[in-house]
Amino acid sequence: MKKSMWTAACAMLVLAGCSSSSSASSTASTASTSSSTTSASSTAAASGDTFTVGMECNYAPFNWQTTDATESSAELPNGAGYCDGYDVKISQDLADKLGKQLVVKKINWDGLQPALESGEIDAIVAGMTANDEREEGIDFTTPYYSSDMVMIVPKDSDVASFTSIQDFSGHKVIGQKNTNYDTIIDQIEGVDHVTPKAAYPELVLALQTGEAEAITAELPVAKGIVAANPDLTYITFEDGKGFDVDTTVSIGLKNNTRDTQEFKDVQAALDEISQETRDEYMLDAVNNAPTGE
Repeated sequence: MKKSMWTAACAMLVLAGCSSSSSASSTASTASTSSSTTSASSTAAASGDTFTVGMECNYAPFNWQTTDATESSAELPNGAGYCDGYDVKISQDLADKLGKQLVVKKINWDGLQPALESGEIDAIVAGMTANDEREEGIDFTTPYYSSDMVMIVPKDSDVASFTSIQDFSGHKVIGQKNTNYDTIIDQIEGVDHVTPKAAYPELVLALQTGEAEAITAELPVAKGIVAANPDLTYITFEDGKGFDVDTTVSIGLKNNTRDTQEFKDVQAALDEISQETRDEYMLDAVNNAPTGE
């Protein structure tokens, strides 16, 4: 679902679900390829030796853009810096297991499916949740991460004490455009559903300026935003009082390819990544995501 570098203007961090080899070996592999991951995008996309994935690079801890190379980052085309985060580490593992070179492309959320359809990218690895609508145009693997849905709110506000989503009736709640984060808001009876924004930096700004009183988010995303913004906090909900929503995220591959060897190879590579490694990757991503401090 979903989601960085922060500018002084935003003064915030942006944050919509393993390997049989050790984490150390995966990190070393990533480090050895990070500086050479991407060349000219047209050449990379056309090469059978590459695994080209698309992500926002604007949705920490799943993915974020940075000017600094790290052991887990992937170089972006055209001198755009690097993309880092949980999705990059998962993508690197997949590429290694497929025997291919990882290429990461930064693509806006709404452009991910068209890029997949056109062949610009081989896969979407961007915290995307499979749903009926998306599955009409994308073939998804099994989930590679699952989380909890929470609300980000001002720390000193009255809403910070809420324990049920229905407590937000009459309050201004906002989510990310064209994601589950936005559609689930209408599960709150009488909510003031604020017009969604395209990316999380905009959502955080809306919260801090009073345009909204709460933001829907997955737990890892909320943790990163709160770490970067001490004036904010996140709240979880009592059993049966939260959102009814699928918080798993899956890898998106080209439509009608489920029976192909390419799809099966990606699924098999994903199956090799243990739950322990996936959890370790997310913990590292949450800890390493830029805070803008």
